[in-house]
Amino acid sequence: MFAALAAHGHTYPSIPLAVAARAAGHDVVFAAGERFLPALREAGLRAVPAGMGMAEAFAGVAPTERGIGQVIGDVLPRRWFADLTPLLRDHRPDLLVHDLATLGAALAGAAAGVPTVAHTFGRVSPGPMSEAMTEAFDALAAELRVTLPPARHVDICPDSVQSPEFRATDRVPLRPVGWSRPGDVPERGARPFVYLTLGTAYASADVLRQSVDGLAALPVDVVVATGPVVDVAALGAVPDNVRLTAWVPQHRLLREVDLVVHHGGSGTMLGAFAAGVPQLVVPQGADQFGNAQAVLDAGAGTRLLPGEFGREAVTAAAGALLADDAARAAARRLAIEIATMPSPAEVVDRLT
Repeated sequence: MFAALAAHGHTYPSIPLAVAARAAGHDVVFAAGERFLPALREAGLRAVPAGMGMAEAFAGVAPTERGIGQVIGDVLPRRWFADLTPLLRDHRPDLLVHDLATLGAALAGAAAGVPTVAHTFGRVSPGPMSEAMTEAFDALAAELRVTLPPARHVDICPDSVQSPEFRATDRVPLRPVGWSRPGDVPERGARPFVYLTLGTAYASADVLRQSVDGLAALPVDVVVATGPVVDVAALGAVPDNVRLTAWVPQHRLLREVDLVVHHGGSGTMLGAFAAGVPQLVVPQGADQFGNAQAVLDAGAGTRLLPGEFGREAVTAAAGALLADDAARAAARRLAIEIATMPSPAEVVDRLT
């Protein structure tokens, strides 16, 4: 059984391993939020509803590191524990693979005597939010009188990028394999091709618009995925070298572009690493600042923090990266590192 929070960056990373388990002949059930059930079924998986939507979970919560940590460490796990307990009783799985942030699955598995493995979704960044989450989760486990066994992990972040603290844990490396719902990839022309996205959770029309204007000033072609948070119409008219769309099959598009300008979400960061593409990161919240630092430290791109961000800054940073041979070489090294990580099929064999 698989379980993941109702967010693109948490459900989608687990799909390749679930598909590989099904292909190996295992009976696979994927517990996820209602809005992700169609995508899971398109992937050929048996999907059942569990957990709660992120909007519901975060309703009325202050967007502070402590507030976010409380939701991930207490609010969401309570619901997941309640929903997964009967599912585990009915399906009796031999193994429960859960998204690292789906902490209630670890509780439900331990209470039911089902072995669990946590599936990472990117770099694990220590900090105040992680500390608040751990504090809330430990209190919940004590309240429910559940003793958790030592954690095991499947880790999709390459060693050279993963935090040293997490590298020391019990983990099995897994190549990050992109997954998207079917769709067309925009064709590139003769000029450099740039992809701009602010992801599915923290997007802002103002930040997108300034990024569009900054990139459009360069002799490049730009494709912009506005995501579910920003309506395409909210950006208004754009220059001729910019194409707007609500969504693209990102893992396929990344193979075609010369630069990715993004928010620092784990999925986009790892996808760009796997494709060997330099990155300009404009972090907006949560773990995105740690990811932006990781891209900078790897030499595979640069970042613009909120106080540095603006149209002219985007033009300058993107133009410099497009001419930066060292950044391209660093990105290619990461692509080679990721290509040598075990495939989903190989990891299924190790887990079972």
